[in-house]
Amino acid sequence: MAVAELQKLRNRVAIAGIGTTPQGVFPEKDGNDEAADAFCLALEDSGLTKDDVDGLITCKSYGGLGIDTQMAALLGLNPRYSATLDYGTCNFSVHLAAMVIASGFADVVACMYGTNQRSNRNFFNQGGDDGAPYGFVNIGGPASLALRRHMYEYGTTEEQMSAIAVTFRQHALLNPIAYMKTPITKEDYLNSRYIVAPLRLFDMCLITDGGSCLILSSAERARDMKKPPVYIMGMAENTGLRYFQNDAQLMRPFISEVAERIYPAAGVSQKDIDVLYIQDPTSVWPLQMLEWYGFCGMGEGGQFIQNGRIGLGGELPLNTNGGQLSESYMWGWLHIPEAVRQLRGEAGPRQVEGAEIAQYCSTMAFHKAASTILRR
Repeated sequence: MAVAELQKLRNRVAIAGIGTTPQGVFPEKDGNDEAADAFCLALEDSGLTKDDVDGLITCKSYGGLGIDTQMAALLGLNPRYSATLDYGTCNFSVHLAAMVIASGFADVVACMYGTNQRSNRNFFNQGGDDGAPYGFVNIGGPASLALRRHMYEYGTTEEQMSAIAVTFRQHALLNPIAYMKTPITKEDYLNSRYIVAPLRLFDMCLITDGGSCLILSSAERARDMKKPPVYIMGMAENTGLRYFQNDAQLMRPFISEVAERIYPAAGVSQKDIDVLYIQDPTSVWPLQMLEWYGFCGMGEGGQFIQNGRIGLGGELPLNTNGGQLSESYMWGWLHIPEAVRQLRGEAGPRQVEGAEIAQYCSTMAFHKAASTILRR
């Protein structure tokens, strides 16, 4: 979609409700139960009833759960529009919902995801057809090569990388639903074991149970709901689906085209972003995306994240919820709810004073990229 067309969607759709369940280990529930609990919380947050919801977008989780037909039956819904994304990661689901609302297919859309991946012992170690032949049975394999390449090209060090894990853990300590509650220091990081060198234990995300739901509507309708609406200023996507047929795929250059479109679409620049969220299944993702989205120059990510710049009170607070490294994995479904809380002024001790504009950047590993810019 051309930037001019993306600009037509600016501020037409809003997030009217959010719901996130506690994150951890809940063997008594499956993923559908977790998603249903999050849906109920989002309804309460928005002041709507389930009869107001005429659109349903679900994200399939491990074990064949999260299918729209399953969730509609469980929730008692007969929506005008429904779909299930194989990999929703919140950004992709939110973008589809915004397009559904803008096109008139539905007026109020619930996007949801739930998982019991920890209780069900889904450790994401099966590999895929595109990675298994190379020994990539987990995202840690190609991510470690990406970090090694960054170190070789730009001189990035493990000591510099410690800032990501340590900062996100500090944020998680202030988050009541975060799973990880033990502080870590730079020394703890550097003394932790390698998972796939140079990636250490604290560079890798968590596997947890939980649920998340967002309710979207037109901007006009959202103004009459229970909570102040958070508007979608801009959104953009791009893919690198040819995988290793593409040059330098481990560095994910396809992200750059999202960056080229997202800021003109939203009518803002990087300097206008008050709080930033980056999907972080490994710490390499924030390092790369800070550079691709232009918050620092290429190769400067290791230096940029130093001296408290990405912490609360810093120049660019990043993943104030603790991210996937310390809050919960959840395929990136908790970053936008946290952004909404920040823009509403509901983040408690994590609140970034005066936050008006937030951005969320996510990817489907080395295949797709997406970003959303939100405003108060």
